[in-house]
Amino acid sequence: MRSESSQPLSLHSIRVTDPFWAREIGLIRQAVIPYQWNALNDQIPDAAPSWWAHNMRAAARAVAAKKAGKLFIPAHHSDRIETLPEEGKKPQEDAFYGFVFQDSDGYKWLEAVSYQLMAKPDSALQAQAQKAVDMICAAQEEDGYLDTYYTLTGRERAFTYLRDHHELYCFGHLVEAAVAWHQATGKDDLLNAARRFGECISSKYGPDKERGCPGHEIAEMALMRMYEETGEEQWRDLAKFFLDVRGTEPSTFAQEENRRRAAKGLPELPVSAERYEYYQANMPVRDMKEAVGHAVRQMYLCSGMADEARLCDDAEMEAACDRLWQSVVREKLYITGGVGATHVGEAFSRPFDLPNDTAYSETCAAIGLAFFARRMLQLKPQSSYADVMEQALYNTVLAGMALDGQSFFYVNPLEAVPAACETDARLSHVKPVRQKWFGCACCPPNIARIVSSLGQYIVTQTKDTLYFHLYIGSDLTVNLGGTSMSLRMEADLLKNGDVRISVADGQAVGTLAFRDPAWAGNAQVKIPAGVKSWSENGYLYAKGIWKQGDQITIHFTMPVKALKASPLVKETMGQVCFTRGPLVFCAEEADNGKNLHLLRVLPDQVAEAREKTMLIDGMTLPAMTLPGRRLKEPAANAPLYMPWTPAETEETEITLIPYFAWNNRGKGEMRVWLAE
Repeated sequence: MRSESSQPLSLHSIRVTDPFWAREIGLIRQAVIPYQWNALNDQIPDAAPSWWAHNMRAAARAVAAKKAGKLFIPAHHSDRIETLPEEGKKPQEDAFYGFVFQDSDGYKWLEAVSYQLMAKPDSALQAQAQKAVDMICAAQEEDGYLDTYYTLTGRERAFTYLRDHHELYCFGHLVEAAVAWHQATGKDDLLNAARRFGECISSKYGPDKERGCPGHEIAEMALMRMYEETGEEQWRDLAKFFLDVRGTEPSTFAQEENRRRAAKGLPELPVSAERYEYYQANMPVRDMKEAVGHAVRQMYLCSGMADEARLCDDAEMEAACDRLWQSVVREKLYITGGVGATHVGEAFSRPFDLPNDTAYSETCAAIGLAFFARRMLQLKPQSSYADVMEQALYNTVLAGMALDGQSFFYVNPLEAVPAACETDARLSHVKPVRQKWFGCACCPPNIARIVSSLGQYIVTQTKDTLYFHLYIGSDLTVNLGGTSMSLRMEADLLKNGDVRISVADGQAVGTLAFRDPAWAGNAQVKIPAGVKSWSENGYLYAKGIWKQGDQITIHFTMPVKALKASPLVKETMGQVCFTRGPLVFCAEEADNGKNLHLLRVLPDQVAEAREKTMLIDGMTLPAMTLPGRRLKEPAANAPLYMPWTPAETEETEITLIPYFAWNNRGKGEMRVWLAE
């Protein structure tokens, strides 16, 4: 492993105290986790069914029957991704329902619970989670296989459709949950289940066995995590194998597809990998230059690649990660930290194609971007990685969940008109209100797990250096230079840019490094006398002897900024958006009336923006008002087209709220980008 790479702190060693983020983490614990447990057990009225608990219990009954030597006749389904009960019929007790990746929803819930238990033990919550663990373990077959879809529909078809049937994706989420559960409780029941499934997989795939790789990536970074947790090299080697075989000739996906076609008497298709760009399998990963295809898959793949670059000291892989990072942030990133511009395949579009009203910007894709960013920070501390990580976390990730934690966005547009969303098929993927649950419910538990694990994004450390990437109030216990030390960071970026880091206990020799955010104005930093300081790659380094009572204070100015996009982004030509600190702001109908496209802002009057607070759904949030103008609406009988004349406008005051808080006051229009 590279000697200079850093690691996140254990969640046992960091407690988030930040007024805003502590509320969000508490909301996950008090509202979201119980709500999602009910959803997984199909107990949310008027919500799409989850089928998770149904499938786990059904698979456990099937496994028990097989062990007892009883006849089990699987209910075969077609190769469709989703299976549902026949219309008008009661679901069969032992049939599989839902999407083929349905198992992963419960694993993500369990991972989030584990992070919460690390922060604050809770015997009742742990007991509830243990029930989920027991359900999962009961559904595992004798040879270690653990995927309810094939257990219930025919095990002989297992591993025949890696491209689309998500066995390795579900395995990856199982591993993530198992490691988190082990870290939280010390129990190895779920970790052993993950090991057994991993051994089942590695008995089939590997350098001297069959070629294959996940259709939906996550197993790669999950296996690397299990390697770091256990020290067992077989998991790192399996992750490396999946990365090395991906996109090589002949295409494993093409070979798999041809086997399936042959079974149906259909002719073979070309075995070239070029056809599989959507799956990031059109070329070897070390040759990749552009983020393409399904956005969540791409971000998860990048995260696994960054782990491999770090843990295997792979310079070629690191260079590929650098190229893919630049492809995203220079050409394909929304101002809100969202990625994936098109609903067609939930995918990246061409460079600079970033539509606002049809934006897909899936919540999971922004979460994947945060995964990738933190792993790049572990490889090399550069403030630009943390800037994007922060951008995604404060904006698109949080927008995916209502302020009360009871409803969710899958898609995060930058412009919404409810009447259009509800009547225009081109906008059918854009929901004007958050949903209680989804048949494809990847996003809600993904939000729960990343918010619950936020402490692992705030700081990372090497043996001698502690890096502050995010300014989120926290109490930390670190081992710096071989000596334990307790630190307290006080910050509240929703209010101001004042940050104070103090040594609460202990003494250590080492370096503290503080990120200089892209959103900040001039920073005023005070460090103790005798501490050596310098700046490098967007971080201020302070090296010395740290002892109880020492303080570092930083004042970042947080000016309101009016931003424009590259002129190559045609959808935002002549438009401006407003930010302050890490937050992107938007206009909502609740404050500005209908037809937000008629608003006109005056970028040269940004200095006149007035900051204020606003109570939204019981939460006090920052807001701003600024002078603007509004185009006069035509008379009711005005013609559709008319001779050109200068536009008539009238003075107005424009109110903006944080993007993450939109749609918490009922259905209405919203816009991030406003016309100049």
